[in-house]
Amino acid sequence: MRMILLFLLLSACASPAPQFLGATRHDITLDGIRFAVFQKSEEAEVIRLGYLTRRQRAPVPELMVTAVERTTGCAVIRNSLRSRLPGDTGEARVSLRCDPG
Repeated sequence: MRMILLFLLLSACASPAPQFLGATRHDITLDGIRFAVFQKSEEAEVIRLGYLTRRQRAPVPELMVTAVERTTGCAVIRNSLRSRLPGDTGEARVSLRCDPG
């Protein structure tokens, strides 16, 4: 029972990939879906938090881009959204264009 509780608690946490350790974290909810965005320089990693059914996952890639842009204030470079697992809507990375001013 303790192991199940520990697993549930850990699965609710979002940790960035090693390349994003020390990155600035932003949290945002869009259309009822929670995201954690980790920004480091001109790149960001976005992690979807919580469970979604297959049907609910369709809008997630677009929402990920919106989450990054709203939290970082930077523009996501078109077609830069990529995931370590093709078709995965749990995490993705994007390249950013940030206004230096």
